[in-house]
Amino acid sequence: MSLPSGSTIGIIGGGQLGRMLAMAAARLGYRIVVLEPQPDCPAAQVANRQIVAAYDDAAALGELAAASAVVTYEFENVPVSAAAALAATVPVYPPARALEVAQDRLAEKKFLNGIGIPTADFSPVDNDDELTAALKKFNGSGILKTRRMGYDGKGQRVFRNMEAGGFAGTCEAMGNVPLILESFVAFEREISVIAARGIDGSLAAYDPAWNVHRNGILHSSTLPAGVKSDTAAAAQTAAAEILAALDYVGVIGVEFFVLADGSLLANEIAPRVHNSGHWTEAACTISQFEQHIRAVAGLPLGNPARQFDCVMENLIGDDIRRVPELLAEPDLMLHLYGKAEARPGRKMGHFTRVSRRS
Repeated sequence: MSLPSGSTIGIIGGGQLGRMLAMAAARLGYRIVVLEPQPDCPAAQVANRQIVAAYDDAAALGELAAASAVVTYEFENVPVSAAAALAATVPVYPPARALEVAQDRLAEKKFLNGIGIPTADFSPVDNDDELTAALKKFNGSGILKTRRMGYDGKGQRVFRNMEAGGFAGTCEAMGNVPLILESFVAFEREISVIAARGIDGSLAAYDPAWNVHRNGILHSSTLPAGVKSDTAAAAQTAAAEILAALDYVGVIGVEFFVLADGSLLANEIAPRVHNSGHWTEAACTISQFEQHIRAVAGLPLGNPARQFDCVMENLIGDDIRRVPELLAEPDLMLHLYGKAEARPGRKMGHFTRVSRRS
């Protein structure tokens, strides 16, 4: 049964993704309550109410559950314990299992391989000796990452063509936390698929986007992605398999490396709406944000068809100064996040240029 109009949806997290979810929910007649420790966060500026508290605050979680007909979240580092506690009294989508998988890069890789989706080679690393052994296995090259919490290039160290040895102190420098070494992949481009699964198991997948990163942060997403039709179809099929395996409800982002022969290696999954899907609000009738609200509210999923070719670009830090010139352009949709201070590496907004489909 779908949520009736006027029902309240709870969102854990008050960043720009929560903001855009709240805006989509309002268009569909829903109210929004946000749980976020930062007062006047981007999502709270457009929500009906904010609970100012930590994500794992028991009293605040109880307040959120009491106020909400369903709860969702805008980022994957929500404490699993918090999601599980909420799920005892109110539906929580996506399920806590998706958080467990996505929060640990080792668990994520094992999950993907376990359902038949290939990834780059990887090796867990808990100390400098294990790092030395793993680098030897990967011919002295690889990307060392924290298994948890890293995003936008944070928590990573790159090794290139180094002999396996002499890495004393590396693990300590990275915080003495569980790590994973991933092999380099000779890929032609990175793509991502935004897909959704409804409460009834229905599926909808958007066209893949070609993603370009700068300094570990997504710079642009381009549609069409410039890949073969069977590669695009394979990416959408893999996303559907992930959704089914997790008994997922909501929108997910799945990133892939495209190899020279058109085959794919999965890079990572994000159990939420995703930066590389922001283009959907300008180029599709149903954006990823509306799709997510539809899914968690038990409504029919919308048509993910793309109406335009497009390029979405993030506005990072001082890029916000470009706003006047961008607004002077035709066929451009601008979305600012309501953040008061521009800092290096901080996402301040995005814009999407659209053009007639080729």
